[in-house]
Amino acid sequence: MTLSRVADLHPQLQKDCLVVGRFPLCQLLLLRDAHYPWFVLVPDRDGISEIYQLSDVDQQQLMRESTMLSRALVAAFVPDKLNIAALGNVVPQLHVHHVVRYTDDAAWPAPVWGKVAAKGYTTEGLAAVVEKLRHALTINDFEYWV
Repeated sequence: MTLSRVADLHPQLQKDCLVVGRFPLCQLLLLRDAHYPWFVLVPDRDGISEIYQLSDVDQQQLMRESTMLSRALVAAFVPDKLNIAALGNVVPQLHVHHVVRYTDDAAWPAPVWGKVAAKGYTTEGLAAVVEKLRHALTINDFEYWV
């Protein structure tokens, strides 16, 4: 499958995240913070800051991709809670956070933003998190992992 990039990532997303995959609408990013498996969906559309600005078709596709990612994250990481949010106060480009939370994680029960300094991934830790998600997407017949 050939995927074309439509929208450039906001510089803050480029700094804070790694692109780890693609779905039909969204780029799949992993936040560079090993405290939490923290993934971000970014619709490949220019000039969009809010979900309602997407076409009806793209809104539905975003919901499908978010649901697909959520199910895979729960299967892969067995969280106590999965936080999903589209805030955009700092980064205006539409992006949807999917944060795996545990009652013993570094920020529980508070929001993850700014609670503790980000902890970088080791090469092995990064590979393990990505492979865990890739496996969950594969075993659940998610066809869009690239």
